[in-house]
Amino acid sequence: MEHHVTVGVDGSPESRAAARWAAREAVLRRVPLRLVHAVDWPLDPVFPGLGRQDVDRWADQALSEAARELHGRHQNLEITTRCLTARPAAALAAEAADAGLLVLGSRGLGGLVGFIVGSVAMSTVVATDTPVVLVRVADDPDGPGADSGAEIVVGVDIHEACDRVLVFAFEEAARRDCPLRAVHGWEMPAAYSYVPFFDPDNERDIGRSVTHMVDDMLLPWRHEFPDVNVSHDVFRGSAGEHLVRASRGAGLVVVGRRVRRSPLGAHLGAVAHAVLHHAAAPVAVVSHD
Repeated sequence: MEHHVTVGVDGSPESRAAARWAAREAVLRRVPLRLVHAVDWPLDPVFPGLGRQDVDRWADQALSEAARELHGRHQNLEITTRCLTARPAAALAAEAADAGLLVLGSRGLGGLVGFIVGSVAMSTVVATDTPVVLVRVADDPDGPGADSGAEIVVGVDIHEACDRVLVFAFEEAARRDCPLRAVHGWEMPAAYSYVPFFDPDNERDIGRSVTHMVDDMLLPWRHEFPDVNVSHDVFRGSAGEHLVRASRGAGLVVVGRRVRRSPLGAHLGAVAHAVLHHAAAPVAVVSHD
């Protein structure tokens, strides 16, 4: 059996939307759902003037209410809860270690697209190798306008070994029985900026070559998932901008995060950072070497 799905719960509208999204995902995967709340005691500023018993009681209530709501929607779904005393990012990253997926809520930008990615969510994303999905209230699967058949968009990089990213995207598309669109953005080599007379045919040739490389990258996964309807868009320009544009109307955007072992700590790449802050759909961040 696959690993369970874990979701962070804190009683906010964002976390409730994330919990509903995670429950739908757990049902699709046919795995249990774990609800986790972490209290950063005594540093948590959400509870000024409250004692430890009050905080624990509130946390238990938030978990119980979330579990009760989800049981009402998915009666056959196995749901467990955990309340931890720890820094939230560290606790969520630790809980993700034995999970197949971690889901977090994130505030949306009002009438605009995109996320406000808080420090807890950002720290958690870079602290775990488990795929992490960020969900806004607007992404609530039970909310108005939700479309479970919307396509999945995945960012691909021909210069990276992103098999883990692609298998995640293909598996999600297969579970949801929805189309999958691969997006790749490319730039002209820097040396061309010094060429006084640029031949447009060179750009077309490079574009065709990049398209063939994307085709080759997708080919093994097309064979492994023959029922998934796959298309690809190859653009000259910023991959982040194209992914953000493609996210409008998508059911999920999948991006990779290269694992970098650095004394300065883990961090997101430019593309993942842009998508996390500006996408108009839930975003899955999948780490890879």
